[in-house]
Amino acid sequence: MKWKETIKGLKAYEPGKPIEAVKKEFGLTEITKLASNENPLGCSPKVAAFLRENDFNFALYPDGYAQTMRTAVANHVGISEKEVLFGNGSDEIISIISRSLLSPDTNTVMASPTFSQYKLNAVIEGAEVREIPLNEKREHDLDAMFDAIDEKTAVVWVCSPNNPTGGVTPNAAIERFLEKVPNDVLVVLDEAYIEYVTDPTYQDTLPLFKKHENVLLMRTFSKAYGLAAFRVGYAIGQQSLLSKLEPVRAPFNNTVISQAIIPIALEDQTYIEKCRQINDEGRKQYVAFCEKHQLDYYPSNTNFILFEIKADSNEVFQELMTRGYIVRSGAALGVPNYLRVTIGTAEQNAGLLAQLEEILASKGVLV
Repeated sequence: MKWKETIKGLKAYEPGKPIEAVKKEFGLTEITKLASNENPLGCSPKVAAFLRENDFNFALYPDGYAQTMRTAVANHVGISEKEVLFGNGSDEIISIISRSLLSPDTNTVMASPTFSQYKLNAVIEGAEVREIPLNEKREHDLDAMFDAIDEKTAVVWVCSPNNPTGGVTPNAAIERFLEKVPNDVLVVLDEAYIEYVTDPTYQDTLPLFKKHENVLLMRTFSKAYGLAAFRVGYAIGQQSLLSKLEPVRAPFNNTVISQAIIPIALEDQTYIEKCRQINDEGRKQYVAFCEKHQLDYYPSNTNFILFEIKADSNEVFQELMTRGYIVRSGAALGVPNYLRVTIGTAEQNAGLLAQLEEILASKGVLV
């Protein structure tokens, strides 16, 4: 086989272990999965009711233009229907961008740590990857990222709130950055967790794409909307930009069911507000735990939190699994001795923290 040199040695993405696999491995009957930043409350009851009450013709291809879903998203966001691009999750949009712009003759700039799929797709396309450590405030170091841009830079990724650290990059810093970036460099603002932001200083980034033709916003229905299984992500940008990306998109990349339920989900903003409030209360449980035991943590505006455990994160990850809790080891995210935990319900959070307290006490790391 004549494999691309760029994929030799690549490792496949490692998602959190599936619930059934953990049950079987450890002989458990109940598992709490807090590893993949899914909404523990699930989707809106209106979506569930819609699915129970409607049938679909599975013999037909979905609408390649996704008209119903397109209109709903455009109206919700307040943009033109020509200013949105749909993906099979945000992952596909990242792939579309990378396939369209990256090559062995280009480079791409991103923070470190940040979402792993930016780097993976760049490596597949043979592009040089320039990773810039977060600054002392644990935010994207946009000054250093700008300094890394040269005539071969094609894409800059700004993940805000950032995965896996959870922090937002201040709007003023982003605006200053965009004023300096050359127009032929695409800046992607990945906002997968935007619905969870509670920072009072945060401002909507929507005006940025109107002002800058080289700005693309990415959002998703996999997180707060509780629709990860349906794989719908979307990008917002000027029509001239999206027209270059559209030919790279697969023609039927969103299913019939996905296109039908997104308008229903968007109608229930009361549910999204409920999810945000419950998530905020859950986040406080983890902050209190960290402060009680003097453990470092990254301030989060997402539905997960990254915090220190002062122990081998892979060992603690494995021990928690034996007790029925699936989380994410920081070692897999470039942050050893930390765990990234999806914020669950109050009961799930309390149960996990009780088990974690026992484990860390047994290792003698708690104060």
